Amino acid sequence: MMLPCPTEIRTERLILRRWREEDRPAFAKLNADPHVMRFFPDVRSREESDRSAQWLDDRFDIDGFGPWAVEVPGVADFIGFVGAWRLDYSMPFTSDVEIGWRLDQPYWGKGYAVEAAKAALADVFWRTEIPEIVAFTATQNEPSRRVMDKLGMVYDPAADFMHPRVAEGHPLRLHVLYRLPRQAFLAAQS
Repeated sequence: MMLPCPTEIRTERLILRRWREEDRPAFAKLNADPHVMRFFPDVRSREESDRSAQWLDDRFDIDGFGPWAVEVPGVADFIGFVGAWRLDYSMPFTSDVEIGWRLDQPYWGKGYAVEAAKAALADVFWRTEIPEIVAFTATQNEPSRRVMDKLGMVYDPAADFMHPRVAEGHPLRLHVLYRLPRQAFLAAQS
């Protein structure tokens, strides 16, 4: 069972909303920034970024939930994305729903990723029967790992894995896996 997806979610400081065409230049700038993309194998070209934006927005229609464009009212119309989606490729673990985020550098360290991710998780867990959501990143990505910890996700060291989409020998290939069972999240919210 899945309830209908809202058109937006509001938190104390943020608006999580569907993607707009006018988000694409800011998203491309974010994806071309070597510091923002330091835990990814490469920065992205404008064309790659536009394809990624389309794929991310399509998740709402395909999965019934997705990675929201994040807005800070009165400050910025687009600071990046936060949300959950179904993986569309095989991974060495059984959960198939991932939560992720990518925010532009001026908006780091303000708690926006955690605030938006908690709202996105609440939306998915309340509207669906998904039993678990995972997050994963390169082992070196301490900022994202701190977000995962703050979300109540639990690191599963036995599930560390070599990411199948990162080239053999690449320093970012080894990834860590964090898990968040539905019941644990809902219990923490009540």
